[in-house]
Amino acid sequence: MPAPASSRHPAHDALLTRWTDLLTGARDATAPPPAPYGEDLLTRWAEPQRRYHTTDHLLAVLDRVDELLPHVQTPDPAAIRLAAWFHDAVYLPDRSTNEERSARLAERALTEAAVPAPRTAETVRLVLLTRDHDPAEGDTNGEVLCDADLAVLAGSPEDYGAYAAAVREEYGFVPDDTFREGRANVLRHLLGLPRLFRTPIGHDRWEAPARHNMATELELLGA
Repeated sequence: MPAPASSRHPAHDALLTRWTDLLTGARDATAPPPAPYGEDLLTRWAEPQRRYHTTDHLLAVLDRVDELLPHVQTPDPAAIRLAAWFHDAVYLPDRSTNEERSARLAERALTEAAVPAPRTAETVRLVLLTRDHDPAEGDTNGEVLCDADLAVLAGSPEDYGAYAAAVREEYGFVPDDTFREGRANVLRHLLGLPRLFRTPIGHDRWEAPARHNMATELELLGA
């Protein structure tokens, strides 16, 4: 059910247009109208338990995908954009199966919306990749999506601080000591990857500031 107009994100209408254009171009012309699927997704992204995984995050990932795609040859840009829409469509902070549930939602919705089976399957695969952001070498679809999702790590110190605070708010039910330990483990995992950003342009633009931001946060968590 669409959200009331008074509670909609300022970019709601623009995002719905982006979704409609994307889905229209990604499937057969005789398919059901695209708008209801977009409205459902935008309602999900605006759920009250979200603090970081919000419509703003969706918008940022879509924008970063658009920023990367002109510089990277990928076999299915539409699947990447569809995966961006679905990658956190199901999000409950106290669950560890959000990516799996988001992938199942994508499979059901895109099949019903008459997106061809190969593109639907690729979208599902990409959503599942966001569990650990570790695409295989040469997986350019996965590299673009994962780079776009992680680009928040390379923000200014102020933006990164706001991101970290929003993540903490989402896990407000977790005691401080437990949160610090879990968050530190996530940061160590990411810092331990040979490359955070797999596309050449993402690596050049975001690798150094992201590693600096995460190392700073990790130091603060241990203080």
